[in-house]
Amino acid sequence: MSPLSSSPPARRVVLVAYPDCQVLDVSGPWQVFASANALSGQTLYELNLVARSPGRVVSNGGLVMMADLDWAGLEALGAPDTLLAAGGSGVFSQCRQRYHIDGLRELAPDVRRLGAICSGAFLLAEAGLLDDRRVTTHWRHCSTLARQYPRLRVIPDALYVEDGGRYTSAGVTAGIDLALSLVEADHGAALAGRVARELVMFLHRPGGQAQFSEALQHQQRATGPLRELVGRLHADPAGDHSLESMAARMAVTPRHLSRLFRRYLDTSPGAYLTRLRLEGARLSLLNARPAPPLERLARQWRLGGAEQLRRLFHRQYGVSPSVYRQRFATTPPASPSHALEDMPCA
Repeated sequence: MSPLSSSPPARRVVLVAYPDCQVLDVSGPWQVFASANALSGQTLYELNLVARSPGRVVSNGGLVMMADLDWAGLEALGAPDTLLAAGGSGVFSQCRQRYHIDGLRELAPDVRRLGAICSGAFLLAEAGLLDDRRVTTHWRHCSTLARQYPRLRVIPDALYVEDGGRYTSAGVTAGIDLALSLVEADHGAALAGRVARELVMFLHRPGGQAQFSEALQHQQRATGPLRELVGRLHADPAGDHSLESMAARMAVTPRHLSRLFRRYLDTSPGAYLTRLRLEGARLSLLNARPAPPLERLARQWRLGGAEQLRRLFHRQYGVSPSVYRQRFATTPPASPSHALEDMPCA
């Protein structure tokens, strides 16, 4: 593999860990930067893990990580280019201590990009480093973050947010999305795209984190016969599910069924079914070879015609079906020899 044409100086990227942090908040972004090094054939990023003291850090899943620096050691190296604080169940205990808070405050003025993964935003907020900025965090903690730190402008449905050199991301895997965006900003979309493909990730994941939180909450809130009906809809979203037939399955009136959907799922039966069908159309658009005509796709998933499908698609995913497929459809796999060159086993 040929290296990049120029040899830019390595950027130091530091991740902050502590007991009971979320291991993927550390390992996910770390792997993005490490893969950028491997795929470029250069040391584009020098990586450090900072903790209260060098040595073992036990994550909230029990996996042990090894920190190579404490804050004093990091200061001796000089301010890093990028510093990201991990989230996890231990973050709230860390907010009541001063060690990481003071370290973040001291280094912040000299760090070009200061950010947090998931609930790590609470550390930065406690240090006063996110005041008057747009931020996000894991969907479960957005309301708490906004309530505890009223100077923050919390954006609940975002995978990651940048405001004035401060970067925050939603839960867990969104830290990988954020790291990919930083690689793209540093070294272009071509390298970031190669990293994304290597990690089997979207370079730009569509939609916000509500697509991962709300749908799951809705299914969990459905109870009894309503849960059974929702299961039927998920199993066959393209079936002939009229409001009357759905109500008949539950032995209720259509009006009462609509009330149940509103009460437990915060939506109407028709809107819920449309979202399921749109998801089916999205997957068909990505996986079919060649690309199916929109008119046929709309008929297959009972979404009206091509124009209605375009409108629904843009409303839900923020782009047209054709642009979505262009960005996110899987590419033909590389030959085995090329794949081995890209990422050697050793």
